[in-house]
Amino acid sequence: MKIRLILLFLVCFSSISFAKITTRFPSSFDDNHLPSDLASKGKELLSYETHYYTQILDHFNYNPQSYQTFQQRYLLNDKYWGGSKKNAPIFVYTGNEGNIEWFTQNTGFMFEIAPHFNALLVFIEHRFYGKSIPYGGNKETAYSNKSTLGYLSSTQALADYATLIIDLKNNLTATDSPVVVFGGSYGGMLAAWFRLKYPHVTIGALASSAPILNFGNITSPYSFNNIITQDFKGESENCYKVIKGIWKQIEDTAKTTGGLEKLRKSFRICKNYISQGSLQNWLSTAFVYTAMTDYPTPSNFLNPLPAYPVKEMCKAIDDPKTGNDMFEKVYGAANIYYNYSGNATCFNLNDHSDPHGLGGWTWQACTEMVMPTDGNNNESIFPVSEWDYNERARFCQSNFGIKPRPDWVTTEFGGNNIERVLKKFGSNIIFFNGLKDPWSGGGVLKDISKSIVAIIAKEGAHHVDLRWSSKEDAEWLRQVRGREVNIISNWLSQYYQSLIDHIY
Repeated sequence: MKIRLILLFLVCFSSISFAKITTRFPSSFDDNHLPSDLASKGKELLSYETHYYTQILDHFNYNPQSYQTFQQRYLLNDKYWGGSKKNAPIFVYTGNEGNIEWFTQNTGFMFEIAPHFNALLVFIEHRFYGKSIPYGGNKETAYSNKSTLGYLSSTQALADYATLIIDLKNNLTATDSPVVVFGGSYGGMLAAWFRLKYPHVTIGALASSAPILNFGNITSPYSFNNIITQDFKGESENCYKVIKGIWKQIEDTAKTTGGLEKLRKSFRICKNYISQGSLQNWLSTAFVYTAMTDYPTPSNFLNPLPAYPVKEMCKAIDDPKTGNDMFEKVYGAANIYYNYSGNATCFNLNDHSDPHGLGGWTWQACTEMVMPTDGNNNESIFPVSEWDYNERARFCQSNFGIKPRPDWVTTEFGGNNIERVLKKFGSNIIFFNGLKDPWSGGGVLKDISKSIVAIIAKEGAHHVDLRWSSKEDAEWLRQVRGREVNIISNWLSQYYQSLIDHIY
């Protein structure tokens, strides 16, 4: 059985198992709101310069090959920085599994708060992604085998960030400038882990939609799809029932004479390729990613989408104009995700393009990022299935000749009994989770201590707090961002006071 990947944005392994499926992240404000002048500036704040840092290939060994280097890209915005003489802060985004420009352009929150804090902004690209490719920048060589890909890991990435930040601060004579790290999804996981592993480099972390508990037996493998199911069921019971029933209808139709051609026409699939599994995969991808990016304003993160796209999908399914034609109803929903711009004339199920350069996640999901999400119970909108580690192991052995290490993340970073452990050990981490986000089930949803706090938004989606603000933002979202700003302000105030105390 082939396995479909899901972006953790992000990318992770299949949430649904279909046969023959193709492989496819200063001071506090007076109240809990962002100032209106920040919200009004919008994307005019988006600007950055591209820089490269000569990074070592292997931070943890002293073999001759460990000393090889590569050029690691980072983006820098110093427009509002107060400078090293004032020990002005440095805000660093810990890059995800993709092109850093993509994540930078979708992290407006950092740009919008930079003027208030007089902060320098730095967005660091993750090794093996974008233009930060080892082996002379040759992606074909870097991805060619398990020996070269072996240097792609979260621990190596965190060490990259630490060395780059320290070197940058030295070059700017800003050794006393405090660093706060930010990240969303996998980048949020890295931000939280960076604070725990390198507390001498950063004073705090904002970890948005970071499923650091989605490992081992900490989080149920049914959690991910249960949340997606509830997202659609909460909008419309009929919508839920139609989606839940469509998989069997597709399967039955595909078995009939001329059935695949009927499916092709019903879902406007291009003539080059169709199969039952690829069609089911295509549809499930739309439902999964729409649930993840169910933002309260129009967006263009994965695809152009309207505000509240889950609601719009259910409107299409519930449209009385489609009568009892279930295929037409579900096509209308999928069209929201794949063709909201209205430009597509047909959909290519054999399109394996990777515009954001996310392919390296397959390796990471086969080594350390073993995040069980495949479980579907009887209530799920997807067919009943179980999480099967052995299936993952077979896939990884077949593709890379390696065996996953499902317990490594909890060994390296922790996760079990996290409340008890971090209450005594950690500090200064914000965990944001929107409960509409299927990854929220693997997130930290309760305060651990006074300085490790969980901010929960019932209507929130995947790292929605880090996105650009809008005049149409809901009040709850303004409050979330305002609270985050106030917490970061307190971290900085405490840091600057510690500098004064040290001097005197």
